[in-house]
Amino acid sequence: MQGENFTAWSLFFLEGFSRYPRLEMVLFVFSLIMYLVTILGNSTLILITVLDSHLQTPMYLFLGNLSFMDICYTSASIPTLLVNLLSSKKTIIFSGCVVQMYLSLSMGSTECILLAVMAYDRYVAICNPLRYPIIMSRQACVQMATISWVTGCLTALLETSFALQIPLCGNVINHFTCEILAVLKLACMSSLLMDMVMLVVSILLLPVPMLLICISYGFILSTILRISSTEGRNKAFSTCGAHLTVVILYYGAALSMYLKPSSSNSQEIDKIISLLYGVLTPMLNPIIYSLRNKEVKDAVKKLLGKVPLAPSV
Repeated sequence: MQGENFTAWSLFFLEGFSRYPRLEMVLFVFSLIMYLVTILGNSTLILITVLDSHLQTPMYLFLGNLSFMDICYTSASIPTLLVNLLSSKKTIIFSGCVVQMYLSLSMGSTECILLAVMAYDRYVAICNPLRYPIIMSRQACVQMATISWVTGCLTALLETSFALQIPLCGNVINHFTCEILAVLKLACMSSLLMDMVMLVVSILLLPVPMLLICISYGFILSTILRISSTEGRNKAFSTCGAHLTVVILYYGAALSMYLKPSSSNSQEIDKIISLLYGVLTPMLNPIIYSLRNKEVKDAVKKLLGKVPLAPSV
């Protein structure tokens, strides 16, 4: 069956949640609140890590990168979702679709690698504290963050480039964004090369970083259990708890999306999962990292204390 090349389509229709019109207003309110909280929370976290000298450490350097990724990731898809939830014509132009696909892939891929880098940072801090300033020097941290960004952006460019060559037998995407798996469901024929690229990239960016994280936390747990004082163990657990929570949330959603067998009924589930890790997880990240973190709380209080109050009349 012949179809048009991806680049031949000038307009795409996003089906989104149009099958559930009564749910769309609820989703609009939910998504808008989550998006605003995401932007506010992550922007605040970036601001305090830049302005507070006490937070000029490797962990907060990586955390600032993570917050910036979350802002980019949500901003690539949620504004379009909000507009389409209120519109009867749920469309997106070709260039917008490509940008959405690339940004979601690049930000998601970069986050997978960065979470593994953050696990290594915690491993060095707890298992080798005396050498931590040397191993995790500012130069080394910048290099690790740069490698995460470059790898994520290049793999996303590879996947997007291959996807653009696939002939499509339609332009109605059964999703609320131009998510690559949803777009590939429109392919007129299966592409072995594209399937291999998707499989290899998914394995490199999901199970491999996850394995490195598990190994890091295996050594961390072994070291923590050897700490004699209860206070020392609690402090070590608290420094890792936030990162581990974010890892479970992010990788749980990502693995269920990209490494599960496809089925005819999976698309609706994929939309819900995408909405959860596309809106809920980025919103929760700054909350999780600041909720049990005294340094972040103190930095926020200090920042708020510098904000001039309106003079009383």
